[in-house]
Amino acid sequence: MITESIAANGRLKVEHGATSHRIPAFDFTKGVLVLFMVLYHWLNYFYGPQGEIYKYLRFLTPSFIFITGLLISHVHFAKYGVGSPKLSARLSVRGIKLLAVFVALNIVVSFVVPSSFVRDMSSGQAALENLGTIFLTGGISNSASGKIAAFAILAPISYLLVLSSLLSIACQFFKYTFHAVCVLSLLCMVFLDLHHIQSPNMELVTIGLLGVVFGFASRNEVQKIVSHPWSLVSAYCVYLVAITIWDVSFYVQMLGACLTTALIYVVGVHTTRDSSRMQSHIVLLGKYSLFGYISQIAILQFLRVSLRHINSGPIILAATFVAGFALTMISVEAMDRGRARSKTIDSAYRAIFA
Repeated sequence: MITESIAANGRLKVEHGATSHRIPAFDFTKGVLVLFMVLYHWLNYFYGPQGEIYKYLRFLTPSFIFITGLLISHVHFAKYGVGSPKLSARLSVRGIKLLAVFVALNIVVSFVVPSSFVRDMSSGQAALENLGTIFLTGGISNSASGKIAAFAILAPISYLLVLSSLLSIACQFFKYTFHAVCVLSLLCMVFLDLHHIQSPNMELVTIGLLGVVFGFASRNEVQKIVSHPWSLVSAYCVYLVAITIWDVSFYVQMLGACLTTALIYVVGVHTTRDSSRMQSHIVLLGKYSLFGYISQIAILQFLRVSLRHINSGPIILAATFVAGFALTMISVEAMDRGRARSKTIDSAYRAIFA
């Protein structure tokens, strides 16, 4: 079998005989995004939910779903073929699993957080309204009870995977199916924007579809991006100026997701030539991006609860900052080693995350 990979020297090359291969630059990109997510949640838990700094981190959620779409077309379509029944089944099952994980995690959270939507359902308090907010429009909070769902990114990613499984089949009859649906989705977002209607789930699925469209790029087109990093840096500087002056709208978030993902990817391509320990850790974190995303939230929540009675001075803040990153890395390393040594752990991981 022939698969394409990003070589350590930053060039695209073809490998023969690979039955399973990951692209380090993509894993590096996902790993860096998880590290940014650790920063975001650390700020949220220990600094506060308000502040100008958050507008510079608004690229995070869109970037996660953008690279998910990118991997669907650039990696999975190349491996299985567009319209493959095996791929469609894999994407559907993966999407359903993610939605189940989203629900299961919020059930767990309900035992800790009194205002969770699961408890509202059991008590009959605005249950249908909360369910519609979470699963349809994609809001995770309302004015009455504040935050009503955690791990909200998992829902739109699951929708993107299931939708892609269906559109992949349609591509057998019209090869530009994803392009057409992406344009239609963008037009729907314009319509909703004109009528001042917000739907975070729709926004994120649209960005994910854009990622799928970008993932159809040929290796020569990808190489052009890799070969001109300073153009990306210049474009990103313009983006930073834009979000500093204006509000971070859906369209700006979409641009930020594209630029951020591309820039981190380029860094990943060029750093894979140096097999440093830190680079290897980040790539491993990207390999376990979903597990890392979940574990870092649990770790930071544990640190916040454990230290809630201690005065959060500079030393404590610095300690929680370092501990958040270090423990997230350690949890991923432990999972990787556990899978290698135990078939039970490996089977459980595959059943939930693969």
